[in-house]
Amino acid sequence: MMAPRDAAVEVYLEVGAKRVFAGAVGWPGWCQSGRDEVAALEALVAAAPRYARALAHPGLTPPPVTGAADLVVVERLPGNATTDFGAPDAAPASDSEPLDAAEAQRLRAILEACWAALDRAAQAAEGLTLRTGPRGGGRDLAGVLAHVLGAEQSYVGMLGARVPKQAGEELRAALTRTRRLALDALAAAARGELSAQRPRGGKRWPPRYFVRRTAWHALDHAWELEDRAMSGTA
Repeated sequence: MMAPRDAAVEVYLEVGAKRVFAGAVGWPGWCQSGRDEVAALEALVAAAPRYARALAHPGLTPPPVTGAADLVVVERLPGNATTDFGAPDAAPASDSEPLDAAEAQRLRAILEACWAALDRAAQAAEGLTLRTGPRGGGRDLAGVLAHVLGAEQSYVGMLGARVPKQAGEELRAALTRTRRLALDALAAAARGELSAQRPRGGKRWPPRYFVRRTAWHALDHAWELEDRAMSGTA
């Protein structure tokens, strides 16, 4: 474990067999992966300016990070197949703590900022041919947004709510509606109005982890669109 220092950013590590995720405990969405712990922490540091730009919201200013010395690892969690596939899937212990009104509002603001970053990236990518992978793989813009929509609808379910289907609904309208319902569900979960247990057994996501996973997913695809559009052509 790294030695603590003043104003260090607390980080947890999710350690899989092939991939490690490093996430800032107090800053949902700021989460990066690497082939090992060192690489994951380096990626987290490298993403710090980009994460700060994504928030760009009064009162949401992450601590400055210029190197691994600015981080302190406070928890290591076992990863799983999802970790190795490329998505974080473990909640730090602090995500089970109750939410007061002020922290719930801060987390909501972070989540909305990450959604806004995705919207900006999608708007900028409109009409561009996104760069593909070495074998020509990669979703187009509509495919990326449809993937995000499906994921966010399932995430709402992990809170204990649901997003009813609406036949013929346009993709962007469905995203907007899903986000509205997600925020309602988040507020209800934070107030303790949604059961923490699934009807058939197992635990639902605590609201802190819901924000953490949803914010990461939104930013992950926002940055994917930004990176792939850089080499695109109108």
